[in-house]
Amino acid sequence: MLRVHVNGESREFNAPASLLDLLRFLDLDPRMVVVEHNREIVRRPELGNTAVSDGDKIELVHFVGGG
Repeated sequence: MLRVHVNGESREFNAPASLLDLLRFLDLDPRMVVVEHNREIVRRPELGNTAVSDGDKIELVHFVGGG
């Protein structure tokens, strides 16, 4: 089990291997969020290559459409 902080909330996961795995676990479309991992913005092509470790701090910002 991994314990990470997502948007300031402590969450436990069954060890997702990457940020992309974490987004899938949370049922989020990677095209619709900006991911900050330990205070660094991670570009979309790197989400699958960026490992998630115990204690990481992850901030997710969702794009919202409207008019």
